[in-house]
Amino acid sequence: MNTRLETFSDGVFAIAITLLVLDLKVPPLESVRSAAEVWRDLALLWPSFFALSLSFIIILIAWIGHHNLLKTVDKTSAHFQVANGFLLFTVIFMPFPTAFMAEYLNTPYAQPAIVFYCLNGIFHNIGWNLLYLSILRPKPLIRDHIRIEDIKKSSRGAHYGFFINLGIALISWWFPHTALILSVVLWIYWLIVSVSIKT
Repeated sequence: MNTRLETFSDGVFAIAITLLVLDLKVPPLESVRSAAEVWRDLALLWPSFFALSLSFIIILIAWIGHHNLLKTVDKTSAHFQVANGFLLFTVIFMPFPTAFMAEYLNTPYAQPAIVFYCLNGIFHNIGWNLLYLSILRPKPLIRDHIRIEDIKKSSRGAHYGFFINLGIALISWWFPHTALILSVVLWIYWLIVSVSIKT
């Protein structure tokens, strides 16, 4: 597999993670007059810490899956490179819905931010579906038949994931905080699955 492609992809993941943390702002010194106020202002940042943590988990899962996937691919193609680029775009875009949700989560206007964040889950899932499709068609980019079956299994999981994410996004329109809890549970599940996969 082309090491330049893997190096470039790892760089994009690193940039996305860096952009996530840039949204965290230290409480301004001039706005506090006691240690108690510092702790209060820090506690008010919980939406930012929550959004950062959830998005970090998503990007971590994507990086683990992407790293393991590239280890199985024997060659590349134009379709694969474009699909890989699209997946990386969904990763590098993630800091925006993260910042949006962090800003609005603890306000009366949380619903649009949570809906947008859940829609971003669908967007990211589409990236995975396209990447798996580009590996399997028109010609498999893997010579090992056992690994091809593994990719097909992962591809089916991504198909199911699309409908799960779609369901969560629909729920978020009427019950945004419930959808957010479901999203957290979903990504914790995927994290457990991703670290338990033997490569």
